[in-house]
Amino acid sequence: MMGKRLLKRVVLGFVLCLATLAAVNGDEDRAAKVALRVGPTLSENLEGAGLSMGSPVFIRVFKEERELELWLKKGDLYQLFRTYPIAAMSGELGPKLAEGDRQAPEGFYFVPSSAMNPRSAFHLSFNIGYPNAYDRAHGRTGTFIMVHGDRQSIGCFAMTDEKIEEIYTLCNAALKNGQPFFRVHCFPFRMSVERMKRAEGHRWESFWKELQSGYDWFEEKKVPPNVEVREKRYQFGPIRGEP
Repeated sequence: MMGKRLLKRVVLGFVLCLATLAAVNGDEDRAAKVALRVGPTLSENLEGAGLSMGSPVFIRVFKEERELELWLKKGDLYQLFRTYPIAAMSGELGPKLAEGDRQAPEGFYFVPSSAMNPRSAFHLSFNIGYPNAYDRAHGRTGTFIMVHGDRQSIGCFAMTDEKIEEIYTLCNAALKNGQPFFRVHCFPFRMSVERMKRAEGHRWESFWKELQSGYDWFEEKKVPPNVEVREKRYQFGPIRGEP
């Protein structure tokens, strides 16, 4: 037990050390200051849930419910840490199709370190990677689709500044601790059997059934699937080294 607590403190110390160095060097200054401010409380909250700062993260977004879930890896599986309300989001249910349509996307995306923006005009942000391979295969266009602060959105998922500080700090810590990228899965709604039945006959029903396969994978295994695109369709399988 003491060994695990010591490891958590070492990881937090590592992350805060990086933040301090960044602040001193003027690199990622806003994110560094935020990490120094919110990191200790976040670490305490994580430890209370049996989680630790710097663990791999996974995000799910639900448009109808206007919620963002943040999961952290614990052992071989992922555990829900917090569900955050989305402060602002434009458009309606259904995927983003074109630049300027004000739609928030639906699909499976990933975020590497290069997509993190500590100097965002919207406080802090990260680009989710739209359009992905599936979007491009279907001729969908658009740029700069982000999760960010500042409570305003045209196609993005906007959070309050307070909430994006927590989300950004946890995601940034995971990347700095070795996670090569984190996944962001965007759904129109929680894809239960009952809710999918209500979607019968909708213009996007067949597309949503593709998304449901990825949704169900995580619901069953508590490990996100590896996502590929073949013949313009999503394909799901295990991530190498995971169930």
